Amino acid sequence: MLTLRGMTWDHPRGYAPLEQAALEYSKLHPEVNIIWERRSLQAFADRPIDVMAAEYDLMIIDHPHVGEITRKACLLKLDQVGRDQELAHLSRNSIGPSHQSYHYDGHQWALAIDAAAQIACSRPDLIDIAPRRWSEVIELAKTGKVLCPLKPVDAIDGFFSLCANLGNPVAQHEAQLVDPKTGSDCLRLLRELASHVPQMCLSANPIEIFEIMSQEDDFSYCPLMFGYTNYGRPNYRKHQLRFHDMPAIGDLGCKGSIIGGTGICISSLSKHQQAAIDFSFYLASESVQSGYYFEHQGQPAHKQAWLNPTINEQCNNFFKDTFETLEQSWVRPRYDGYMSLADDGGDLINNYLHKRVSTQQCLKQLEALYQYSLTHPASQKFE
Repeated sequence: MLTLRGMTWDHPRGYAPLEQAALEYSKLHPEVNIIWERRSLQAFADRPIDVMAAEYDLMIIDHPHVGEITRKACLLKLDQVGRDQELAHLSRNSIGPSHQSYHYDGHQWALAIDAAAQIACSRPDLIDIAPRRWSEVIELAKTGKVLCPLKPVDAIDGFFSLCANLGNPVAQHEAQLVDPKTGSDCLRLLRELASHVPQMCLSANPIEIFEIMSQEDDFSYCPLMFGYTNYGRPNYRKHQLRFHDMPAIGDLGCKGSIIGGTGICISSLSKHQQAAIDFSFYLASESVQSGYYFEHQGQPAHKQAWLNPTINEQCNNFFKDTFETLEQSWVRPRYDGYMSLADDGGDLINNYLHKRVSTQQCLKQLEALYQYSLTHPASQKFE
């Protein structure tokens, strides 16, 4: 018997479907044993991918790291393992740009198994019609009924989503991070929202917001957060949440929300590469994604799972009601160095939301961070 060791993130959505997959796969292939270990989201993000690749056969990653992965050459190129037909199927059938987000520098570095984007959520027992436009969000926020996660990482992600929703995504060329008018408009929109939500939002992540909204009755809506299907399922918490497309600023509807989710990748140092390849493609398949993967708290990346009526019935139409946002979502920058921009830029925008810097100062400093990140790997911090 051979053993594959995997690393994932410590949330039921991140580990429960993988642990079930290990059991199911071993029934089909008794010679393969798969062990999944977990780390917190922050510990997971802080662990260098090449260090993990020396310890694990399988890893769950998110796509902004693929530039760093390319430089470190620590993962298998999945377009070179003889599974071209399956890759083509996944490219056509993954929700939005999920699959494509792991394609970088001419190679496929991971298979999308989990999909998310910044969407809205509400308490349907407390609000009849959720806002569809940002102006409606602000009006509702003025009543004290809105929450939104705005800790640094969520603040910069929200800023990027708003810019893309206006049709001017960031980092489209090296000369400039963002169109100045778009940047200033979106910063001001975020700060206006921040001025009408509780102060705790400036240090809150999506899960903390979900916990409040699903167990207390003081807040009815959140406009921008990465969705978790768990909170749309009956009996997961005291109250079921309803999820919605991202509210629009201008005339592009829900276009431009940044896509998240995770993919499964394989260490190039693995001694059991073929077994790891076989399991990874099995996990990403339609039958698994539309079956026990969802049933065990997973949030599949396969489009057919999102369109499955039975699945939607079990999660308050989470997938159906946010489908268009995912289909029209935007892929963040992935160059080696982007993660330092995300980290430092998130701190900067969070400071801006605290009103510690002006709009123009924030834009100027964001541009400096961007230019630095283009020529320095993520491990070299801006001074």
